[in-house]
Amino acid sequence: MKRFIFSLLACATTSFAGDFSGDAGLQLYSLRDIFKKDAAGALDQVKAFGVKSVETYNTPSPAPTELRKLLDERGIKAVSGHFGYDMFQKDSAAVVASAKALGLEYVGVAWIPHTVAEFNMAAAEKAAADFNTWGEALAKHGLKFMYHCHGYEFKPVAEGSEKTFMDVLMEKTKPEFVAYEMDVFWVVHPGADPVKYLAKYPGRWQLMHIKDMAKTARVGVFTGHTDVKEGVAAGTGRMDWPAILKAAAASGVKHYFIEDEHPEAVTQIPQSLKYLNTLK
Repeated sequence: MKRFIFSLLACATTSFAGDFSGDAGLQLYSLRDIFKKDAAGALDQVKAFGVKSVETYNTPSPAPTELRKLLDERGIKAVSGHFGYDMFQKDSAAVVASAKALGLEYVGVAWIPHTVAEFNMAAAEKAAADFNTWGEALAKHGLKFMYHCHGYEFKPVAEGSEKTFMDVLMEKTKPEFVAYEMDVFWVVHPGADPVKYLAKYPGRWQLMHIKDMAKTARVGVFTGHTDVKEGVAAGTGRMDWPAILKAAAASGVKHYFIEDEHPEAVTQIPQSLKYLNTLK
């Protein structure tokens, strides 16, 4: 796996410069192609990036205890993790056990099962009720439930309405039990404004995915799906990162993770880190 490991520490530090102070972690799904073949090699790549915190995703191997060992050996901390909605429904105890083994602070889901036709008020209200239930249960174990937005939630609840299903989720979930992770790409893709939503719900957005979008990408789509090649290195796409990160800091975002699903993510991630380090 050495061919994947770049010497990037000189140009890609995880500490942002300028007026914004935070740490750029990495969602491990960005390195999924490497990870599924060689988890240790993928984490060596993370370390070579200079990244010290990560967000995990639902993967069958390595086991949580083994993954924790690999992370600890490299001085990397897993802050949050994504699990399947069905996992919470079928075996929430297993989710808790995995989260505790990994040492996570935040535990959540990134997709509400639905078809485009099915994501309606009833689906949003059911998800909100589930989130409250799971969040209260996780709190008893010292864990925080979070939901990662994925685009379709920003569809208006009715034609001509300014209220979206994202608003419904926010309104019907309890702040003490449910936090949110803003994936900037999946706010802009449906045509919403991340700065507006950060200001509208201070304290609710506690995590963020830093993911830029190609300037040629189509927006105003509520499917939650797109070509992975439309995700580009931070600073090269359409996002106004200085404004977004300023709003994120004011809103109370605590953890930031680069997520890059592009086939050339290994090349783009250091570009994103380098860009973030120049922000003032």
